[in-house]
Amino acid sequence: MGAVTGTTLLIYALIAVIALVILIARFKLNPFITLVVVSVLLGFAVGMPMGDIIKSFEAGVGGTLGHIALVIGLGTMLGKMMAESGGAERIALTLIDFFGEKNVHWAMMVIAFIVGLPVFFEVGFVLLIPIAFNVAKRTNTSMILVGIPMVCGLSVVHGLIPPHPAALLAVQAYGADMGKTILYALIVGIPTAIIAGPLFAKLIDKHVTLPAINPLAEQLTEEAGASKGNLPGFGITVLTILLPVFLMLIGSWADLITTPKTFANDFLKLIGNSVMALLIATLFSFYTFGKSRGFTREMILKWTNECVAPTAIITLVVGAGGGFGRILRDSGISTAIVDVATHANVSVLVLGWLVAVMIRIATGSATVAMTTAAGIVAPIAASVPGTRPELLVLTTGAGSLILSHVNDGGFWLVKEYFNMTVTQTLKTWSVAETIISVVALLFTLALATVV
Repeated sequence: MGAVTGTTLLIYALIAVIALVILIARFKLNPFITLVVVSVLLGFAVGMPMGDIIKSFEAGVGGTLGHIALVIGLGTMLGKMMAESGGAERIALTLIDFFGEKNVHWAMMVIAFIVGLPVFFEVGFVLLIPIAFNVAKRTNTSMILVGIPMVCGLSVVHGLIPPHPAALLAVQAYGADMGKTILYALIVGIPTAIIAGPLFAKLIDKHVTLPAINPLAEQLTEEAGASKGNLPGFGITVLTILLPVFLMLIGSWADLITTPKTFANDFLKLIGNSVMALLIATLFSFYTFGKSRGFTREMILKWTNECVAPTAIITLVVGAGGGFGRILRDSGISTAIVDVATHANVSVLVLGWLVAVMIRIATGSATVAMTTAAGIVAPIAASVPGTRPELLVLTTGAGSLILSHVNDGGFWLVKEYFNMTVTQTLKTWSVAETIISVVALLFTLALATVV
């Protein structure tokens, strides 16, 4: 805990966030270097022991990248295989044919909502980004119109609907009924995704112009406009892209299918781990998108080597965002923010949202925000008669999604893949996340008057 306390901590945190945005957006400094420098200076300013500042930052980077670096690497290789074989183009063409060129933003939201159900936001993102690039290229549409509905579909599912780990932990903490929580989450989540996704994207697309060339889009789209006959079949393409989703679902159902603590149970949980599921799917793609399409091992090796290079800076920046979030936690800033929320005299449903909002803004992590808020609010909720725990799960989840900014790995993921500036990312992604949070809260409060 730093030597600085209370309101001063919050002022330092605010200065640090503003400094990050100005240095990166206005002065065009490297985001990775800027995040490291500002994190160290913030730790120093709030009085963290000097020996702990770098340790804390490294722990944050390690905690974030331990999972995300593997997911980005494997997901990008799977995406590259899908792009080079024409699989991403096949899915793009099928979606365009089904929904029509004018409605591709709806198509991306629907597919993200389905794919996002069993997977973490980052996993769904790297699985779907090649399809988004191809849809945008084929329809000559901006990545904002195609991409924002996609990330909103993933985000809503990530924050509101079990079996996502944070939502699952909140269900347990509040003693909520799983079936009712899922039903209410769908009632709230679908219209929320529609408002923040396709509707907001259509509005903001007119005000944000992206660069004509996106280096990552070049990597993950098929060069030649291959004829439809030359592309892999829709069925095998969808099977390959959804394989990690199926494996993760099987992993989450392992205790229902097999006896816990047996070899079969452990094995299902192993292949259902997100990294393992992506590894299996990537290896499978070497056959379905590679060998069976007549590509040599040398070509597959070349593609998988090629596609990882552009993700290096993304991985570093996402990790540094995690390091910044950890400094905020270890310096006591997160605790100061939670205190502000907890002392607000409001209903339990709004309190769950408020506490999650404060932690999300302070730490950048939706998962940390939801799980920590559930732990803080659960004892308060238990002492208030008539609290609906299922709705409390939803308001806490909604709060955990608000205002993704410079301390959130997801912010940098969206910024780098969409090839946006920090300001453009704040105008699009950060606003979309805030719309999700506020709209989901309002829908849940409206639902509370009915159920």
